[in-house]
Amino acid sequence: MPLLVLPFPAFNPILFELGPISIRWYGIAYVAGLVFGWWYIRKLVETDRLWENQKRPTATDIDDLLVWMTLGVVLGGRLGYILFYNFNDYLAHPLEIFKTWHGGMSVHGGFIGTAIAQILYARRRGLNFLTVFDLAAVAVPVGLFLGRLANFVNGELYGRVTDVPWAFVFPNSDGMPRHPSQLYEAALEGVLLFALLTPLVWKAGLLKRPGLATGIFGLVYAAARILVETVREPDAQVGFLAGGFLTMGMLLSVLMAIVAIAFILLALSGRTRSETPA
Repeated sequence: MPLLVLPFPAFNPILFELGPISIRWYGIAYVAGLVFGWWYIRKLVETDRLWENQKRPTATDIDDLLVWMTLGVVLGGRLGYILFYNFNDYLAHPLEIFKTWHGGMSVHGGFIGTAIAQILYARRRGLNFLTVFDLAAVAVPVGLFLGRLANFVNGELYGRVTDVPWAFVFPNSDGMPRHPSQLYEAALEGVLLFALLTPLVWKAGLLKRPGLATGIFGLVYAAARILVETVREPDAQVGFLAGGFLTMGMLLSVLMAIVAIAFILLALSGRTRSETPA
C-alpha cells in the first residue's frame, strides 16, 4: 500500500434524471464525440487544398454519414462486447443484450461496426471507402478521449493494483489502489493520436493517399492499447488468456495492427487513389 493514495473524486455518473430517463456522462461523451466528428469532417471535405484532385464526399454527404456512423459505433460496440468479452452470460440471459444502461461496449467492436457502416455508405454514394475511413480516423481520437474520461467518471475499466503515487481507490472495487488506466488511454488514444494526425492532415497532405490515415491511426491505437493493457485490469469474466499475460484487448489490438500495416503499405503503393474526373 503506497503512503499516498489519491481520493477518487465524488463524480455522479448521472448528469440528471427526468422521471425514468437518466442522462449519463457516458452517453453525453458518445454524442459529443459524434457531433465533433461531424463538424470536423465537414471542415475537412470543404478544404480543397487537402485533397488536390482526390474524390471526396460533399459536406451534405457528411450529414448522412453521421447517421451511419452512429448506428455502426453503437451496434458494433455492443455486439463486440457481447462476442469478445461476455458471450456465455448473454447467451444465458439474452434480454440483458438490450440493457445498454448496464454498460458493456467494446472499442474494437465499435471500430468494426463503424467500418461496415462506412463501407455500405461509400458504396451507396460511389465513394472510395478508404477515403471515408480516413475522415473518420482523423476525427475519432476526440471521441475516444471523451469516452475514456467517461469511463473514469464511472469508476470502471480501472487498472491493476499498484503503489505509484497517483493511484486511485475506485468505487465498487476491492479497495486497493489502482492505476487510472482510463486516463492513460485518454492521453494516448485521444490526445496523442489527435496531436499526431492533425499536422499530418493539414500540413503533410495525409488525405491525398487514401488509407494512409486509417493505417497510421490503427497502428498507433493498437500500440497504445497494448501498452495500457499491461497495467489495466482484465475484464473479470475473461481474465488473462494464454500465458497469464495476454488479454483480449491485446489480442484484438495485435490483429488491428496487422490490418493497419497492410493499409499503410497499400496506401504508399499509390494503388488506392481515386481521382475525380476532370
